[in-house]
Amino acid sequence: MNQLLTLTPRPAALQRLQAALPAPSLPAEIVDTPTALGRVLATEIVAPHPLPHFARSTMDGYAVRAADTVGASETLPAYLRVVGEVRMGRAPDIAVSAGEAALIHTGSALPAGADAVVMVERTQPFGADEIEVLRAVAEGENVIPLGEDLQTGDLVLPAGKRLRAQELGGLMALGLTHVNVVRRPRVALISTGDELVPPEEMPGSNQVRDLNSTAVGALIETAGAVPLRYGIVRDDAEILYQTAARALAEADALIITAGSSASARDLTAEVLNRLGAPGVLVHGVPVKPGKPTILAACQGKPVFGLPGNPVSALNTIRLFVAPVLWRLQGTEPPRAGYVHARLAQNIPGANGREFFVSVHLEERPDGLWVRPLLGESNLIFVLVRGDGIVRVPLGVTGLARGTEVEVELI
Repeated sequence: MNQLLTLTPRPAALQRLQAALPAPSLPAEIVDTPTALGRVLATEIVAPHPLPHFARSTMDGYAVRAADTVGASETLPAYLRVVGEVRMGRAPDIAVSAGEAALIHTGSALPAGADAVVMVERTQPFGADEIEVLRAVAEGENVIPLGEDLQTGDLVLPAGKRLRAQELGGLMALGLTHVNVVRRPRVALISTGDELVPPEEMPGSNQVRDLNSTAVGALIETAGAVPLRYGIVRDDAEILYQTAARALAEADALIITAGSSASARDLTAEVLNRLGAPGVLVHGVPVKPGKPTILAACQGKPVFGLPGNPVSALNTIRLFVAPVLWRLQGTEPPRAGYVHARLAQNIPGANGREFFVSVHLEERPDGLWVRPLLGESNLIFVLVRGDGIVRVPLGVTGLARGTEVEVELI
């Protein structure tokens, strides 16, 4: 077997896989709006009514006719008769005519005849049922008019929008208690290797616990998908093929961890090519960790062969799997959060590869610093101790201490 991989640059590798996949076509489903956090809209939403659906006050004060306050000041106040109070949560049962005012609270509906609200701080009592207005107000001042936020028929959210907390609140404000969303992609996960044992078992000599099924599955969920775990498969080409074929038929995507390195025991590439055309599209990318990654398309579905070392597997999920899963849902990946900080020590380059380094953030009196957590890709606690990732670009020999870097928060 050829021991060398032909490396495809990361952007080209992802584009090659995306181009080999059909347009997203996952079915839609109706879910309760409160449960739709992170889901992707299958259809656009338009406003069924104005929002707010009545003119309301933004202040505690008095509802007035603005014309009755023209020229009012502390030395020459306007005098208005108070005709009542607008109760919270009730339709106003009073109206404001010339020379009149109504006590109103923040959020209350504006009574008929009023077109502005004067803040209570700009008034003072005068007699039993009158107030002095100490400052003029303009028409519409301290008032949210009907439909200020949305008018009937306005586009509220487009198809393909990923729902955040604020979108859920907006939908509930419109009374939209159910929403049409794209079904979550189902991703089959297979761990391979004679050395693997389930997490509940004590590993023996030359054995390790299978942590990828859990860690990879958790990261899959953050990309809006549902992990389907198919357990551990031994290093047997036919058993792996049978398991992978069944998993791919039952899922929208397939991930096989381990078996992707160029070695005599490499089974994944062979199996993926048997699953359907075009099969393996990329075998090897110039990234560290994650060099032996396999990207494939089989039966119109994305298939990934990821390194077995957990740090490598999780890095390649971020770089390749997550963007594809968001594409299956008809949307772009959410923007990552970044901070800028200075390096507390040197980071070496990776000899012809992009290097993604786990780092720990430290708040110091002179600013934010990052300490790289360098270690082998089979050491999961290198990531556990990290707060973010720093990228050393392809072709850069290293980053010196004190360099300002961009940290992707994780």
